[in-house]
Amino acid sequence: MIRLSIRRQIIGIAIGLIVLMACASILSMLMAKREGDRLEQLTTRYIPIYGNLARANIRSLERAAAFRRMVINSILPPVDEARFAADRSVFDAKGAEVVRELQAARTLVAGAIEQGPELAHAKALVRMDSQIEAVQSDYRRHLNEEIDRLLPLLGAGDSKSIADGLRRVDALRDDLNLKLDGIRSEMLDVLRADAAATLRNQHQVILISVVLTVLAALLGLVFATLVSTGMIRPVRRLLEGTRAVEAGKLDETIVVTSTNEIGQLTAAFNRMVEQLRLKERIRQTFGKYIDPRIVESLIDRPALAAAEGQRRVMTVLFCDMKGFTGVSEGMTPQGLVKVMNRYLSTMSEPIRDRSGIIDKYIGDAIMAYWGTPFVEEGEEAPLACLAALDMAGRIELLRAEIAELLGVRTVPIALDLRIGIATGEALVGSIGSEFMKSYTVMGDTVNLASRLEGANKIYGTRLLVTEATVTASAADIEAREIDRVVVLGQSQPQAIFEVMGRKGELTGAQDIVRTRFAEALAAYRARNWGEARRAFLVAQEAAPNDGPSMTFLKRLHSLQTHPPGDGWDGAWRLDEK
Repeated sequence: MIRLSIRRQIIGIAIGLIVLMACASILSMLMAKREGDRLEQLTTRYIPIYGNLARANIRSLERAAAFRRMVINSILPPVDEARFAADRSVFDAKGAEVVRELQAARTLVAGAIEQGPELAHAKALVRMDSQIEAVQSDYRRHLNEEIDRLLPLLGAGDSKSIADGLRRVDALRDDLNLKLDGIRSEMLDVLRADAAATLRNQHQVILISVVLTVLAALLGLVFATLVSTGMIRPVRRLLEGTRAVEAGKLDETIVVTSTNEIGQLTAAFNRMVEQLRLKERIRQTFGKYIDPRIVESLIDRPALAAAEGQRRVMTVLFCDMKGFTGVSEGMTPQGLVKVMNRYLSTMSEPIRDRSGIIDKYIGDAIMAYWGTPFVEEGEEAPLACLAALDMAGRIELLRAEIAELLGVRTVPIALDLRIGIATGEALVGSIGSEFMKSYTVMGDTVNLASRLEGANKIYGTRLLVTEATVTASAADIEAREIDRVVVLGQSQPQAIFEVMGRKGELTGAQDIVRTRFAEALAAYRARNWGEARRAFLVAQEAAPNDGPSMTFLKRLHSLQTHPPGDGWDGAWRLDEK
């Protein structure tokens, strides 16, 4: 289990790499310093020692050449004194230079020994110091003494003595040069060995630096891979979980594998998903009591919950079951609940399919409405009428299902629907108290739809709508005007219509009924009772069970017996709700 935060992990890796690189740098610096000291020893002591020895050898040869010239000048007459003096001056100067170079070489050797070189070099340096000291001693004691004995003989003309002296001088000088060559050769070996060691150490420094750099890179890569893997895997799981939540899948829980920020984020994600599950269960549960679109709209658009409400054009539908009271009287409570649930489910489905909002169930009555923001403006009335036609089309299926629930072949009472639809301005908003509210519609339009649902009992119809509803739905439905009525609670007459079917789907008989009924209605309003009766009878012949025609025939009998007054406007007053 990872217990460090991501920040600490990254900082830890960075500090580790910094420490590793610092160690590499310090080691490289120490090795570079050691090699710098070796190079300094090489350039300030070993090479100068070799140079002093080489110059001493050269000066010795130059001294020997000057001595040869002195000898030749002395034995070949005439003697050139000035030339002899010049060669003698060169001879003496070169001898002094040989002494100085040897002494300078010995001083550098002593300094190198004091600095503490490697053991092999120390032995060689001590040996060279002894050899240089011996050369100095021999040079001063033997070679110079022999030269000092030979110089007086040059002017005496003793050729044999001069020749013997020259041989001895040459032998001593050759021995001196041989010793100097040996010392220079040994010094050259020291130089080569030290240069080779320096080169090896330089290669070693480079190799160590490369190894440490590669090691740091590998460790950094390993640590970065471990940390990134520890972050990427849970992040990918979080991404997959987020996509699952986006797709609506709330049944997955991501395993928390760390206690760092990603682990905390994963735990928070799991808590969020759990809350979403809870909210979804609440939504699904209460979506059966309140339309989910209302809940979503109230959440997404807080203005909809304003207590003031808004006035909008709405289409309201009321639906009631005809004959339900007679069917329910002999039922058990459990059977009644089953029948009610079946009826309400069957009739609610078309409303939901046509984007309607079911406002409430009142016994066996259903109240629903259409309007913005739940449907597009102008679609309220057509959707409501089409939903009502769908509901009417399910009557036969509903009768069979209720008979099956009751355990009988047929329902003893003819079940049917009564639907009233009104379109107009209504008050929409959250209505209620501070303890409980309901998002609903109120106003004359709602009352009118309720009255039209009840008016179906008077006219023997199934689906009555207002003139505004028919006008807005003209492209989708076929309708006929039924009457002009003044409903309870209003003073102005309203033209009401019966929706006969979908656009272009009327039968020939229905078309005849609509035409004859319109003629009869015109005669009725013109108080031409006889013509109206004949037209209503023709309409009834085309459709023997036409409720509106039978209603008007009964009404005509009453009007002929008791004619209305002069102020009669053809409107019928409905005194029942």
